[in-house]
Amino acid sequence: MKMQTLRDLYIGELRDLYNAENQLIKALPKMAAAAKSEKLEAAFEEHLEQTKNHVSRLEKIFERLSLNPKGKRCKAMEGLVEEGKEIIELRPEANVLNAALIAAAQRVEHYEIAGYGCARAFATLLGENEAVELLSETLKEEKETDERLTELAINEINEEAAEATEPVAVSSEQNAMASEQSA
Repeated sequence: MKMQTLRDLYIGELRDLYNAENQLIKALPKMAAAAKSEKLEAAFEEHLEQTKNHVSRLEKIFERLSLNPKGKRCKAMEGLVEEGKEIIELRPEANVLNAALIAAAQRVEHYEIAGYGCARAFATLLGENEAVELLSETLKEEKETDERLTELAINEINEEAAEATEPVAVSSEQNAMASEQSA
């Protein structure tokens, strides 16, 4: 896709968000299943339903633009989802896993907040008023999800993780990976 105008940039951002949200629809059930807190599991399940609505809103915007929403792979979300998957595979102590899942989820939320904020700003400048409303609604929900995760972390999850008494065994493979990353 060419990137010569603000409209091109706007469409690229929308396609990125569309793919990101669809990746998240696949990842959230896994995060919910891995959560060891009913409140965290419920937060992930609730956000899954919101995410499906986010995809529908993006589809409405693309319909109005007479464009296909597909065509771009969101590599950033792919990386964020992979990091979440790695956390689950490490199988940390339950309370530590919950804290790690929140951290991973908040990275996702912050990425989405940035993306929706940019898309809304572009839509505003392009006079896409209906899109501005739809993007604003999604942006509000993304911020609310981030706030909910923060409250859950501060009021419950992180404190429980701090009380975890067993040290996590680190494999020689993980030590090697950590050494490579710090080099």
